Amino acid sequence: MAARGRTDGLIHSPIGAAFGLLAAHTPRRPLLNLSQAAPSFPPPAIVADRVAEVAREPDGARYVPQQGLPALREALAAELTADHRTGVGAHEVLITAGCNQAFCVVSSALTQVGDNVIVAVPFYFNHDMWLNVEGVERRYLETGTDLLPNIADAAELIDPRTRAIVLVSPGNPSGATLPAELLEDFFDLCQAHNLHLILDETYRSFRGTDAPSHALYERPNWQKHLVTLHSFSKDLAIPGYRVGAAVGGPSLLIEAMKIVDCIAICAPRIGQEAAVAGLKSAGEWRRTQAKRIENLHDHFRASMRARPGGYELVSSGAYFGWVRHPYADTQTLDVVASLLHDRDVLVIPGTAFTPDDRAMLRFSFANLSSDEIGELVSRLAQD
Repeated sequence: MAARGRTDGLIHSPIGAAFGLLAAHTPRRPLLNLSQAAPSFPPPAIVADRVAEVAREPDGARYVPQQGLPALREALAAELTADHRTGVGAHEVLITAGCNQAFCVVSSALTQVGDNVIVAVPFYFNHDMWLNVEGVERRYLETGTDLLPNIADAAELIDPRTRAIVLVSPGNPSGATLPAELLEDFFDLCQAHNLHLILDETYRSFRGTDAPSHALYERPNWQKHLVTLHSFSKDLAIPGYRVGAAVGGPSLLIEAMKIVDCIAICAPRIGQEAAVAGLKSAGEWRRTQAKRIENLHDHFRASMRARPGGYELVSSGAYFGWVRHPYADTQTLDVVASLLHDRDVLVIPGTAFTPDDRAMLRFSFANLSSDEIGELVSRLAQD
């Protein structure tokens, strides 16, 4: 009998769908895989060495304190304090099994069935999926041609059942970085309506600048209205070790930990130990990788200016290009299948990130080399 739970009717992961297309495909030339935004390079040696050490230690496979290893919480708090030039404490950090879990446990701690959450479009698909599963109404906040959400539009969506506003910066899938001043305005809006601003900063290190992403931690009451989400997957090339974090008020984190306890008990020790090593000793490696991806972005953006094959780069940054395909009368899923079949290019349909089909595609250009970006443009332009 078919399942009739909360997932009934929910879309499948677009990453899984992309891999399904790939499994049935026989490429005629080297595949250009722009689907999953996962680092295609190994972690720094000091991280890999620490993983090997932990695997042999007596406590290497045991549980850790539910809020996370103290050393990792302290290291992340210290980094955020240094980057933002203000104090974040280890007691304000919850370590989770990846940033997706951070969003899930925080949003569930803030909402009940029938509540609503404002989500900027294009949204990150797992955020939308989780709210759907939890019976939380998603109120879509449309963005302009610059992919920036508007405060006045957000204010119109708020009602007594609204619990939070979700923003991602840099955006996934758009790559757009939200200006610090705009984030200040959204914090003020949340404070005025007693809401939480959930700010996903998975790609914070890939903004092309060392300037603080915002000044919100300087607010004396930030813990009452802000929770930021973080990932070590991209920074340290350890996506499979599943380690992320939520930074917010201790009272919210306590509620979120109740859900962590039901789902995973705690984030895996080995991933946390890897992240500690990376935060403490791989700073130069991280900066080098961020600069390399920034250079790839510059090359990708310049290469797409000519709109090869009619494909228009609408927005880009961090790992992503948000691209409008030229086939307005064709379903985007069919365009994705055609790109794979005819050009050996695998991308994610924009329909995973929007409430309807807007002829958009997500290109994870950071998966490619500079030469492969040139090859991508050539294949897009082919007849």
